[in-house]
Amino acid sequence: MLSVKQQLLAALAGELERLVPGAGAQAAFESPRQAAHGDLACTAALQLAKPLKTNPRALGEQLRAALQATEAFVRWVEVIEIAGPGFLNLRLKPAARQEVVRQVLAERERHGLRPGHGESVIVEFVSANPTGPLHVGHGRQAALGDAICNLLASQGWRVHREFYYNDAGVQIDTLATSVQCRARGLKPGDAGWPEAAYNGDYIQDIAGDFLAGKTVQADDRSYTASGDVEDLAGMREFAVAYLRHEQDKDLQAFRLKFDQYYLESSLYSSGRVAATVQRLVDAGKTYEQDGALWLRTTDYGDDKDRVMRKSDGGYTYFVPDVAYHIAKWERGFRKAINIQGTDHHGTIARVRAGLQAAGVGIPQGYPDYVLHTMVRVVRGGEEVKISKRAGSYVTLRDLIDWTSADAVRFFLLSRKPDTEYTFDVDLAVQKNNDNPVYYVQYAHARICSVLEAWGGDAATLAGVDLAPLDTPAAQALMLRLAEFPDMLAGAARDFAPHDVSFYLRELAASYHSYYDAERILVDDASVKNARLALVAATAQVLQNGLAVLGVTAPTRM
Repeated sequence: MLSVKQQLLAALAGELERLVPGAGAQAAFESPRQAAHGDLACTAALQLAKPLKTNPRALGEQLRAALQATEAFVRWVEVIEIAGPGFLNLRLKPAARQEVVRQVLAERERHGLRPGHGESVIVEFVSANPTGPLHVGHGRQAALGDAICNLLASQGWRVHREFYYNDAGVQIDTLATSVQCRARGLKPGDAGWPEAAYNGDYIQDIAGDFLAGKTVQADDRSYTASGDVEDLAGMREFAVAYLRHEQDKDLQAFRLKFDQYYLESSLYSSGRVAATVQRLVDAGKTYEQDGALWLRTTDYGDDKDRVMRKSDGGYTYFVPDVAYHIAKWERGFRKAINIQGTDHHGTIARVRAGLQAAGVGIPQGYPDYVLHTMVRVVRGGEEVKISKRAGSYVTLRDLIDWTSADAVRFFLLSRKPDTEYTFDVDLAVQKNNDNPVYYVQYAHARICSVLEAWGGDAATLAGVDLAPLDTPAAQALMLRLAEFPDMLAGAARDFAPHDVSFYLRELAASYHSYYDAERILVDDASVKNARLALVAATAQVLQNGLAVLGVTAPTRM
């Protein structure tokens, strides 16, 4: 079903093409800054006046006359006004605004979605070290990544969710040593406790289960502990499996499922890291200095060349990252997005430089990055910094237990990723309009209660006469509903799920205003049915938007 806006855009494109061949592709409408200026605005006359060497207002008059003769404009547009130097302001007929209700009720959960185009995208996010429970920063990344995946899927992408496990390196050695110290009876603060060791209570839990010879099942492995306190290698394997299992439970509590877990260790065991280094050497992009192997990243815009292989023979951390992204490319993912903390900003240039230097056909700017700041947690008016379970930070599971998965998701998606965010635990559990997730969910539940009180079959509302929806309150709500598809497309294009949360709060406010302005279950059947159709469509859009954020749409509150 073509929306009213799509029909009008097609007509505009046709007329622009007649004026200037190729201009049809630039057909677009904007939302006027002031409601008094109409429903849609067009700046085409200003843009085309210069190449046509004509006065923009005169061109606007010519374009208005042409558009007024088209079938779509005759059907849906009440008036076209020319403002200023040549702006076209369109005021829609009531029937045009009402059409969105019919469209939403016909498309239901498919409303706002675009058909598949056959292209795939890989989104890598969370990617935590298996050295402890997931913290609230991982939670922000999880919410961002999952919502961005949902947004991309809504626009026709085949989305692959991937978790990259950093299961190699110094941090894993530290984990094993920490468990062994606990197994030997040491605890944080004791003489002999390593300064770099992990201090959380979970380390004691791992040590206890290891000494008891327990078996732990993670996503891709099962490991049975030997129970031998001297078995450091066994402790390493057991601890990684144990914490992978714990992180799996964290993700399940957050209702998040990945398509694949990719192990950093596999890049070494498969020879991919060594092959990547050799490829860069063969390409003449490296040199030896001070016993280390360097990559000429300055050739690709980096501020200085970077060490790849240290003098002790170990690789720096960006080398496996380069190998990993070559693997993504070779797996067929021509579009890749990484969700990471802002502390990874410095790695972007060197990873992209390594991919360019490798000469495997990867374009500049691959992969895309979405960077986010960390999260402060406030409870009882004071910042919470330490979790007993984790030892040094608040965990994602803490936040879910204190509030809910819905609240955590919505709150963490309510700001731009790169802005600082303070999570107010007390606000997240309040049941009032100050709590944004409650405000939006309550709008949906409120509509469900109206439909339940009516007691009819909601499927019959798709065909009712919508002419009674001509009041200012109804018109305002329908205009808000009509914004949803374009908002969704823009949020997907910009990797901006916060736009969805902003929109949902505005839609909820529009519904609450409408509910206060007009009684829905009135005696006049035609008016009642039209209003029921409008609120049913509103509930559907609220549900669709919340689904993008991974938040439930409750029928009762």
